[in-house]
Amino acid sequence: MKRKTLGVVAMAATAMMLLTSCSGGNSEVPNEAGQGDTPASGGTMVMLQNADFSYLDPARGFDGGVNAFYRLLYRGLTAQAAGDAADPNAIVPDLAEGLGEASEDGLTWTYRLKDGLKFDNGEPITSKEMAFGISRAWDPEIGIGSPWLKQTIEAPEDYAGPYKSGEHPGIETPDPSTIVFQLKEPFPEFDNVLAQSNAVPFPVNSGAGDTFLKDVIASGPYTLAEYTPGSVIKLERNENWDAKTDDLRKAYPDAWEFVVGIDGSTIDERLIAGQGGDVNAIAGVVQAATLPRLQDPKLAERIVNSPAFCTTYMSMNTTKAPFDQVEVRQAINLAIDRSAIVNATGGTTLADPATTIIPAAVSGHREFDLYPSEGNSGDPEAAKKLLDQAGVGSGFSFTLDTRAQPKIQAQSEAIQQALSKVGVDVKLNVIDTSTYYETIGTPSQQTDAAITGWCPDWASSASTFLPPLFDGRLITEKGNSNLAQLNDDAINGRIDEIKAITDLDEANTQWGNLDEEIMNLAPIAPLVFEKGVFLPGENVAGYHPSTSMTDLTIIGLKDPSRG
Repeated sequence: MKRKTLGVVAMAATAMMLLTSCSGGNSEVPNEAGQGDTPASGGTMVMLQNADFSYLDPARGFDGGVNAFYRLLYRGLTAQAAGDAADPNAIVPDLAEGLGEASEDGLTWTYRLKDGLKFDNGEPITSKEMAFGISRAWDPEIGIGSPWLKQTIEAPEDYAGPYKSGEHPGIETPDPSTIVFQLKEPFPEFDNVLAQSNAVPFPVNSGAGDTFLKDVIASGPYTLAEYTPGSVIKLERNENWDAKTDDLRKAYPDAWEFVVGIDGSTIDERLIAGQGGDVNAIAGVVQAATLPRLQDPKLAERIVNSPAFCTTYMSMNTTKAPFDQVEVRQAINLAIDRSAIVNATGGTTLADPATTIIPAAVSGHREFDLYPSEGNSGDPEAAKKLLDQAGVGSGFSFTLDTRAQPKIQAQSEAIQQALSKVGVDVKLNVIDTSTYYETIGTPSQQTDAAITGWCPDWASSASTFLPPLFDGRLITEKGNSNLAQLNDDAINGRIDEIKAITDLDEANTQWGNLDEEIMNLAPIAPLVFEKGVFLPGENVAGYHPSTSMTDLTIIGLKDPSRG
């Protein structure tokens, strides 16, 4: 989810709360740790975090952690289903009475708003406010979040958002309850686009410049009570939110408190101890070093596992020698010891070896392995034969961009050791985490390869997994997600074909087939699918964590008087 730019997603995964709730495949999570308990109303939920959220303004933020936070504050026309739903990946109506009505040619989508909708200041939410809030995505300064609105809704090339260009010409509001979107081309998953974090309403002319950096105008069940950047965020009930209009958010707690800037190991220690207010706390994934401590029988009933929705991989820059040769890229895939990378990630509890691009929890996944080896430990001999065919059998060296984080460093060193067995010398270029994604997302600053990760913007389809990473027409000078810089006419054409399929089940089948076609070209080496292990406080109920986006709006406390 995040993007979910490439940068923000992976930062959220390692620094904040690698949250999970997308599925679509085999995504069921055991009914553990209070999942079966119905929360009581009242009390204060606490979240312990290593890092702050990226932005309070949903037009700017776009990653799994902050998207989960936004769900407490904001509502859109549509939304991802509740985290405890039979299909938590489904897209359902939110502010709208129903899902969109598409015209026969698929270019016009119409929605109708529910009655009685209000912002936290008491002002009504009508189609005008909905259109205004969505049009903020085009502002060149503010609209740095989800790209899907701009990619799908028709707009003049010079449209620069509502503050500079006025009303959006591709969004019509024929009456206060009706909103109509004109699309660039048919997009059967447009309901998913409007479930993105930046497709939310705001009062007309509000939110210009930096207005929403430290304040908000909420449409969801909570509003901002206190914000000290890098320290604490407190939310209180939005008294103008009407639960009768909201089938998704249960909003059991009276308040939320996000405590920011705590070391990951300290968070784990606090949750294990479970003292005072920490009985009401949740956090991100448990640190690998903490896992042995969880063998304590007293903690067993609190542990929750979650499947992987994201892929950790090594991109190879196909514009640079020797990675411009497919045989070299295939050889790298054969030589990598994925079992060693699993161990570097924290073992089989936290990771599975990845041989496909699309994870099993994302719709469209198809199981295959084009570069098999015994125990996923690599096949150096087969790799050497391909390197000989490519004329580099005597070896070569390349630079691998990586981050200054222990887990990522361990993964990089595992790659380094495996490739040394085939005469490939890997030089590690360690980049500070705060600038890592900006650096590798700028083609002029890319080296030869990079370790990174990708999560889907919605897991009910692989349409947000493969195109951003491998459509050569989407390569940009900054914020580039196609790190391999693959620009293959056949792959680009297949992406267009699959996007045009209106039967989403058939489209997902074809995305799975395309996964294998891309891996034949081997622009990346999938490494691992990273799973999640979570340890909520013993008083937490209704907790369904996810490595994509945890639904915070259904969580509460067993006993609100505790803590």
